Amino acid sequence: MAVMTVDRRRAATVLLGLLIGMLGVLFSAGPASAHAALVSSDPNNGNIVPDAPNKVTLTFSESVQLISGKIQVLAPDGSRADQGDPTVDGATVTIPLRSGGGRGTYLVTYRVISADTHPVAGTITYSVGAASATPTADGAEDVKVDPLVRALIPIGKYLGYAGLVLLVGPVLVLALLWPQRLSRRDPGRLIWTGIGLVAGSTVLALWLQAPYTLGTSLFDVRVGDLRDVLGSTFGAVMLVRLAVVVAAGFLLRPLLLGSGGESKLDLALLGVLGVAALATWPLTGHPTASPVAGVSVVLDALHLAAMSVWLGGLVMLFAFLLPRANARELSAILPIWSRWAFTAVGALVFAGVVQALIEVSTLNGLFNSTYGRLILTKVALAAIVIGVAAFSRKLVKERAAEESPRGLRRVVLAELGITAVVLGVTAALVQIAPPRTADAARTTTADTTVTRTLTDKTMSLQVDLYPAAVGNNSMHLYAYTPDNKPLPVVEWKATAALPAKGIEAIDIPLLRITDFHAIGDIALPQAGDWTFKFTARTSDIDQSTFTMTAEIR
Repeated sequence: MAVMTVDRRRAATVLLGLLIGMLGVLFSAGPASAHAALVSSDPNNGNIVPDAPNKVTLTFSESVQLISGKIQVLAPDGSRADQGDPTVDGATVTIPLRSGGGRGTYLVTYRVISADTHPVAGTITYSVGAASATPTADGAEDVKVDPLVRALIPIGKYLGYAGLVLLVGPVLVLALLWPQRLSRRDPGRLIWTGIGLVAGSTVLALWLQAPYTLGTSLFDVRVGDLRDVLGSTFGAVMLVRLAVVVAAGFLLRPLLLGSGGESKLDLALLGVLGVAALATWPLTGHPTASPVAGVSVVLDALHLAAMSVWLGGLVMLFAFLLPRANARELSAILPIWSRWAFTAVGALVFAGVVQALIEVSTLNGLFNSTYGRLILTKVALAAIVIGVAAFSRKLVKERAAEESPRGLRRVVLAELGITAVVLGVTAALVQIAPPRTADAARTTTADTTVTRTLTDKTMSLQVDLYPAAVGNNSMHLYAYTPDNKPLPVVEWKATAALPAKGIEAIDIPLLRITDFHAIGDIALPQAGDWTFKFTARTSDIDQSTFTMTAEIR
């Protein structure tokens, strides 16, 4: 009885370490970040177009899924300008519009799900003919997540990781290294705990996904919302994970009972199920949105497998084998486990480094982003653990046959404590946008079109210049009356000059597209504040001349 009490205390110590790691999740996890960015739209955000379009398109940095009822276009009078359901093709969302839209400013609001299952929300505006007051839509500008939902998501992910640790490594040890004379009752309980944690975290993830994507509270979830989640890619992957866990539970019973009823086929099927289960984690995370998604999914699954084998094996070693096995058994088990651990650590480091390079992409992203700093923290902790593991390997070679290898138990406990914190950092990482996403947003979302409206007593002239950079530029000119009606122009003239660099006025060839719309192209050779002059003649005796300055980068 005394031995069993001590063993239970050791098991409790291991679980306490995992709980400490969970606290790391709570302290390190901030607000969930959207992991896709709106990179362009048609019409462009803030632009004024001459005629009402028949659709609006939104293009994101990665593929997205629609959320029912979460995309709308509001007309200047606040009425709905969209009609029918929006459609999505990869990263492009198309919103059909009613015909004959009136003049003024339109508001487009959207909330979609990115490829890595995070919600993305925002607004853009465009104007037809001329700008007006922007219609309002409550709560459409930000990705709002209920605080309780936001806190529970990383906790659920951590519990799933902990379940993998208590399932994968212990099953391998029990199947291949466990001495026949020892009881399997307590290791079996540990494995059932792992199964319960994985299954419970999966059910929790399915429930949380509804309020997370919709921006509602934890208990404001309807049956239809859950049905939508189950019908999504995320829901399908979670259901596969649940099915795999249930099937694994049936196949594990003979192994856990120690009846000898398990067959090689059962063990092979368990291996296949294990691979399938591990693949479900990267299929609902950052790897699916990676520039090399296939490589990232494989690397992430390898990373999880190595972590689960190593840390799960340490749990078995600390809680059961070191206190229960005799010197002869330990002398046979420890060298084999040492080789397993060495291989797992190698795979862990390789997969982690390559995946970090893909996600971080630049040194600046590594040091100047939350994601990069967490990666550095994880690397530092991993380096400490690897050092401890190397010392452990040395002890295995020198003292494997000792009756009471207390030094080795202390080293293993240190490994467990640090890796529990590493698990917490990992759970926090999946909630933070990687630098590659932020870089994509910065480099592609900036609308470089210069749009100006120039007025006098008889005319309002809208000028669009794109991309306002050195090299070839396109120009659009629109003429309106002071009350924003199209104004026919008989003749257009335009010039561009850069006096600060001694560049005299350059004529800009213009082509009339409609009575009030002209286009032109000009190559601007240098950066600086260019002066543009426009003349629009509306009759034989009436004309207006405008001048504006625009920065060319």
